[in-house]
Amino acid sequence: MRTKYFLLFFLIIGTLAASSKPKSNFTLWQLPSQINTIGNSYVFKMSDGKVAVMDGGVSEEADYLRGFLAALGNHVDIWFISHPHPDHIGAITEILKEPKGLKIDLVVHSGFSPEHRKTEPGSTEKANGFYEALAQSGIPQENMTVPGKVFQLDQTQFKILDVKNEEVTVNPFNNSCMVVRVWDAKKSMVFLGDSGAEQGDRLLNGPFRDELDCDYLQMAHHGQQGVSKEFYRTIKFSACLWPTPSWVYNNDAGKGFNTHILKTIEIRDLVDSLGIKEQYISFQGLSKID
Repeated sequence: MRTKYFLLFFLIIGTLAASSKPKSNFTLWQLPSQINTIGNSYVFKMSDGKVAVMDGGVSEEADYLRGFLAALGNHVDIWFISHPHPDHIGAITEILKEPKGLKIDLVVHSGFSPEHRKTEPGSTEKANGFYEALAQSGIPQENMTVPGKVFQLDQTQFKILDVKNEEVTVNPFNNSCMVVRVWDAKKSMVFLGDSGAEQGDRLLNGPFRDELDCDYLQMAHHGQQGVSKEFYRTIKFSACLWPTPSWVYNNDAGKGFNTHILKTIEIRDLVDSLGIKEQYISFQGLSKID
């Protein structure tokens, strides 16, 4: 009889311990590129069914993204845009032009002035196209000019840690990314977009330094020539999100492993030296994190 009570006691304790663990409020999908190109595409779904998107990839991936979102209900509550490079705003630009039934409640971005869009002539036309499509869509938007605002969907929070800085003339588009921290009771993530070394330094010396520490970190600029190595050494994180095609991940433009000009292998070696084993790499397929 005593053994039976002991077993019952431990069963109750185990049940209480399990019920006291934090529960996940959102699922994240890191979407793979459909054409082995650079791109940034993340989809979040909350426990109550609300959906958020981060960037979305290139224009050629618009139909894939439409299909993915249709399977989740064809309704996006908030769409976050890091910056208007074609591999981040291509798909949403096509969707804004032709929604095909997809409903978007709000677009959150840190809008570039017409002058700032001209600082990278090769990207100006696509950036202008995105802003024109957004204006013509009639979808409500929030243009973030200062960091710090928090958006909440269900029990998941999205905080803007940094916004554009048009005074930076080095790598001007990438160093004006809108950086976003996402968290619920169980996990936290930071999305750096294509932040360069200058924006990384700004973040480390800014008011939200402590909020850069996270469980999952999106590797800046697809894992190559983004924030500095010191940035990665300084903050605390446990897992990497790589929005990275195979040729970028392997620094191989057709002549073999690590023969191109990218810095991806250096960052991969750094991540290994930090002892980070959990890595999600987009060219390897769709990743899901609960």
